[in-house]
Amino acid sequence: MLTDLRALLEYIKDKYSKTAAFMYKDKPGGKYLPISYQQFYDDVHSLGSALMDRGFQGGRIGVIGENRYEWVVSYFAAANGLGIIVPLDKELPAQELAALIKRAELDAIIFSAKVSAKITEACAMLQEGSGDAKLPTLIDMDQTEHTEARISFKQLLTEGEALRAGGALAYDELPLDPDEMRILLFTSGTTGLAKGVMLSHRNICYNIQATAKYVNMDILSKKIGLSVLPIHHTYEFSADIVCALFQGCTIAFCEGLKYIAKNLAEAEASYILAVPLIFESMHKRVWKNAEKSGQKKKMETALKAVKALSHLGPLDRRLEKQRARLFKSVHEGLGGHLELLIAGAAAVDPEVVRDFNAMGFKMLQGYGMTECSPIIALNPSWAPKAAAAGLPLEGTELYIADPDENGIGEIVCRSDSVMLGYYKDPEETAKVLSDDGWLRTGDYGYLDKDGYVYITGRKKNVIVTKNGKNIFPEEVEYYLCQSPYIKECVVKGIDSSKDDDLLVQAEIFPDMAEITEKYGALDDEALRKLIDGEVDRINDLMSSYKRVKRVVLRDTEFEKTTTNKIKRW
Repeated sequence: MLTDLRALLEYIKDKYSKTAAFMYKDKPGGKYLPISYQQFYDDVHSLGSALMDRGFQGGRIGVIGENRYEWVVSYFAAANGLGIIVPLDKELPAQELAALIKRAELDAIIFSAKVSAKITEACAMLQEGSGDAKLPTLIDMDQTEHTEARISFKQLLTEGEALRAGGALAYDELPLDPDEMRILLFTSGTTGLAKGVMLSHRNICYNIQATAKYVNMDILSKKIGLSVLPIHHTYEFSADIVCALFQGCTIAFCEGLKYIAKNLAEAEASYILAVPLIFESMHKRVWKNAEKSGQKKKMETALKAVKALSHLGPLDRRLEKQRARLFKSVHEGLGGHLELLIAGAAAVDPEVVRDFNAMGFKMLQGYGMTECSPIIALNPSWAPKAAAAGLPLEGTELYIADPDENGIGEIVCRSDSVMLGYYKDPEETAKVLSDDGWLRTGDYGYLDKDGYVYITGRKKNVIVTKNGKNIFPEEVEYYLCQSPYIKECVVKGIDSSKDDDLLVQAEIFPDMAEITEKYGALDDEALRKLIDGEVDRINDLMSSYKRVKRVVLRDTEFEKTTTNKIKRW
């Protein structure tokens, strides 16, 4: 069992030396170019050696930018004995970045050209706020030469190579305790001030090895993945990139969300990790294309038959060929090589999972949080359940605290993935983490007879009625968003003017593109009538106490985190 990222680097270098670890583009729209596992190993050690030579041993190093090779090299170089790595969200405004730089006490920031102006602005804010403020050393991923104001990442690699060629290998022997904080992550929570999650090497290494036992990439014809989600987020970096490296996969960096299909085809990617919003968008596009081509009814009939037959076991070869032929255009539209879809960071519509599986993809979902490095439960590839978040990872203990009559309660877990605590916040740490390592996740859910976890909602979002009924806003939102005319919604409880009970209110952002395509331009009164009618129809599908009693329409999308979670309030 690997317990630190230095050992992981040695392992993957020895096992996959000549295999491409990454594919990148040296110019937008260009061809993907490979970087081997050996080159990755060498670059990490060169950068680490150069930073150590410049006095950054024991330092805190931030990294910020788009998904790219230099970002990954920076993370491993800083975390492997040199100091503490602090991934930062490239979408944050300069003011918030300045606050995090100060909170994390950064000694250096490694950044890309795309966020260069924002970093300059953040540092200027720090200097204005306090004339004697400690400003981090700036290291530019794209600058070719050192200047007085900034250090060149490329030049650091060259310096590190020269140091190592001359026998300076002290970086390789830096002390490394697998249980010390080496990673400081600021959460992209949907409410409140970001918390600093402290993680160790053991946290990450346990998590990726346990995850690999449930999803072994050897099941794929090609072990090539497309990196899509923001790389600073633990789900993307640990569950996707580090787990992929452990299994000898090749990671291609996506050029942006609108290029997903194009990059899937160019990289010949066979798997992708993403959030439900991306997969649900893909799913909608599949059905829209089917409708435009006149194939919708035929596809619906075929899917119904495949789903029915799947309950009896794997399809025989003849039926597999028929399915491949029928859904060929769907596969081609998603790059032509895609086999595995993994959803996380939020609950995915089970029908989306069932449809993609019936179309010949393997789609799985998992459950986790930054505080667990991040995976807690995952559907094993050989026994998935579409509606479940998955089985607890091997070595993860999990129970439901204070379950109600339906078995629903707070999910509590313990494993080597659980964080060390919140940075400089013992009070918040004590609220969620016990002395013996049990983490209160803040999520409500239940276990089925087979031990699979099902998520019902966030504890802090639950609406409790006067007669003691619990309403999970996420469940009501799920039903509402089944309407083709509702793009986004947020449900909450509000005080009733008639009594002291709570009313269920839905704030709704209509899907105006869908509405206009179906009905043309509607005035405010007609739009209100349409949405109210949809809410009334959906109310009839739910228990009476869950019915939406008040609807608020909005004309802009909800503000979201960089992982596309709506910031609730």
